[in-house]
Amino acid sequence: MGNGNANPRYDLLITKARLIDGTGGPSRKADLAVNGDRIARIDDSGAIDPGSARKVIDATGLVLAPGFVDSHTHDDFAVIGDPEMRPKVTQGVTTVVVGNCGISGAPIRIKGDLPPPPLNLLGESKTFAYSTFAEYAAKVDATRPAVNVAALIGHGTLRVATMADISGRASAGELERMRQLLAESLDAGAVGFSTGLFYPINSGADADEVVALAEIVSAKGGVYTTHMRDEYDRVMDSLEETFDTAKRAKVPVVISHHKCALPENYGRSRQTLRRIAEVSQQQTVGLDAYPYDAGSTVLYPEEARDDVRIMISWSTPHPEVAGRDLSDIAKEWGCSQRKAGERLLPAGAIYFQMDEADVRAILAFPLTMIGSDGLPHDKHPHPRLWGTFPRILGHYVRDVRLFSLENAIHKMTGMTAARFGLADRGLLREGYAADLVLFDAAKIRDTATYEHPMRAAEGINAVYVNGQPALEGARAGRLLRKG
Repeated sequence: MGNGNANPRYDLLITKARLIDGTGGPSRKADLAVNGDRIARIDDSGAIDPGSARKVIDATGLVLAPGFVDSHTHDDFAVIGDPEMRPKVTQGVTTVVVGNCGISGAPIRIKGDLPPPPLNLLGESKTFAYSTFAEYAAKVDATRPAVNVAALIGHGTLRVATMADISGRASAGELERMRQLLAESLDAGAVGFSTGLFYPINSGADADEVVALAEIVSAKGGVYTTHMRDEYDRVMDSLEETFDTAKRAKVPVVISHHKCALPENYGRSRQTLRRIAEVSQQQTVGLDAYPYDAGSTVLYPEEARDDVRIMISWSTPHPEVAGRDLSDIAKEWGCSQRKAGERLLPAGAIYFQMDEADVRAILAFPLTMIGSDGLPHDKHPHPRLWGTFPRILGHYVRDVRLFSLENAIHKMTGMTAARFGLADRGLLREGYAADLVLFDAAKIRDTATYEHPMRAAEGINAVYVNGQPALEGARAGRLLRKG
């Protein structure tokens, strides 16, 4: 690194990098110059004078890529309450998509009681303080987190905010109020709508209710994402519901954290991916996935089984058990896993319920984006919160050779930005936002584990968000509106 002259043309110049532009195309050696928050010039000939830049980074032997876009997060309140966003910037993430799985931080105001699960994955009642999305957007912009934020509006959040009884389908009046809130939110900057049809606050909705809301998204050019009704035995039925809903609403759809869960469903990714590929020829379909064979959500004691390991990530009445296996807790307490789980509620858990072969097949599928699905408010979180993107680049690209580095970067950047309509993001192009990550492809690796989940990755050299150095503590993120 060095300094340029006293009257620089550029704020930053990165030289001699292996540039991977996010399109999926081959890498090339190039220099990249930044002015303000934009990429000012990309040159393959070495013609940019180092003396023309205020700061120069010699990136010999390093990869320069667009900042990673985390397609699936629950960082709705983390970007406000923990704006340095160390779990994300330390792994090269410069943009997070919040509001997934039907749960979003707005538009809802909750007073008093604990938020109904799974809203409690986002935080306590007092954090749900935004009765309109415009209020939430203003708070994000005022906070200026270290990462950019693209927001989805959760169906479950809309239901809790408007319905007297969330166990069934919404009444005509309740549905109309949800449609109004969704339209207002999209007008105020949200990029789409999500469902979590698996969860109790959302499962009472039928397809007609979802279509009525997704039509609003279609009219405003947004995207629909879904944590499907079932990822277990009825995964194929849930896929068909997803495709039909999106087709009826005329909206592009993203299948969240696609998986075939529980041992009896191992191997079914061959069937699901074949069907997704077929349907994608007729309508716009995408999916996201994380590079682990365990998922994490709220604890459901009735789902405890002897053949599925469950680790507790947090418990309100028993915080001391975070990080321990439910089976060990049950043995210590002299009761069944289900009984132990009931005593732990409200609680969160990590479920080891996927097959590695399915994980690899889904990650390698051409339509799959990378998303962490991390839960920043868990006391003992899943390691995906800190490790997802370096794990892809280190383990699955370099060690396993599941796909090329260029393909992996595309799944983290250009593909994701296009899917969510994030203009001027996700690619290294002149005039695009200067969201950048510089890393060592030979050294990058995740260090977060299930036992020690809050460890930063190795091999990330620099991260810039809107032209500012995020690893050094700069907070230059902003709310990204569709367009």
